[in-house]
Amino acid sequence: MTERERQIIELLRENPMLPQAEIAQRLGITRSSVGVHLANLSKKGYILGKGYVLAEAGERYVVGIGAANIDLMGRSREKLVMEDSNPGYISMSVGGVTHNICENAARMGAPAKLITVIGDDIYGQKIRQECETAGIDTSGFMVAEGQTSSTYLSLHDADGEMALALSDMRVLQLLSIEFLKSRHRLLVGASVIVMDAGLPEEILKYVAATYGETVPVFVDPVSTSYARKLIGGLVGCHTFKPNRIETEIIAGMKVDSPAALRTACEKLIKQGLTRIMVSMGKDGCFYLDRTGRAMQVKGEPVRQVVNATGAGDAFVGGLVYAQLQGLSPEETMLFSTAAARMAIAHQNTINPNISAQNVWDTVQRARLVVENG
Repeated sequence: MTERERQIIELLRENPMLPQAEIAQRLGITRSSVGVHLANLSKKGYILGKGYVLAEAGERYVVGIGAANIDLMGRSREKLVMEDSNPGYISMSVGGVTHNICENAARMGAPAKLITVIGDDIYGQKIRQECETAGIDTSGFMVAEGQTSSTYLSLHDADGEMALALSDMRVLQLLSIEFLKSRHRLLVGASVIVMDAGLPEEILKYVAATYGETVPVFVDPVSTSYARKLIGGLVGCHTFKPNRIETEIIAGMKVDSPAALRTACEKLIKQGLTRIMVSMGKDGCFYLDRTGRAMQVKGEPVRQVVNATGAGDAFVGGLVYAQLQGLSPEETMLFSTAAARMAIAHQNTINPNISAQNVWDTVQRARLVVENG
């Protein structure tokens, strides 16, 4: 997209029915030039139908691109003993970072659509069925014949803290740029695109480069191994949500103090981010944006962690919902932090009780407040 096309898109966001003559007057160009730019935007899929209606004008929705897999979770009844058989509980559910983000957002009331790869197996059927039940649009799915759907296995101590996890997400590596091009209209019409770093590196770069100018792109690094893909690769990303260790890897420096944390975040902001939120575990989340605004959320101590696995996914789901609702940075941090608290209070990775109202209730109940950092 050219700079002039971007300017026209911004005007049409304010008024999708803006006449060509007025667009020309505001931009100081001829009406015929406006017509050429509008025709190009239509060919590229940024404008749909007659009247220069933007692709996203009808519905504000999020598109997730990333993992959707079967989660097998084991939790020990007592303190976990390694290299031994531990009595416990085993459950199966549909997970995957991007799927979890989309389901959390959908349960909060945000229209969510998912682009992922599943195998043509019974796990793939369950993933699609569970997504549709949760209100996630699955029309963007790619089905890989003869392949096994993604599977994630995690082992937890009696207190809910994860001790070890294994993931087999090889099928996601089959997602191609050509397939994403076939979903261009879906992507260009989104109000938010969210990705996880389990995607092939070329996919991460393609999405950020192709859509980052006009659609806010949110990225979750997922793990320290995946985070290395993002070193020097945040151009085109709007919102980034790593934890402390992932921040160290991507920023290339030790984060062992509040001052070091801010310095690391400033380094990453300079790569083109609009904002970064670093998860600090029990210490909450640190926020910094390109205006220099820094903040953290404080509140009542978390009394019990039932299952910490889904906290980050719920947090990003809250970020997505907040973006679609146009919440302020302060409201966004309060809402997302409360969503994460709801997640860790339930045995399921995704708290089935999560909703926008229940999240706001948690803000009040936990006495969450924003403090400038």
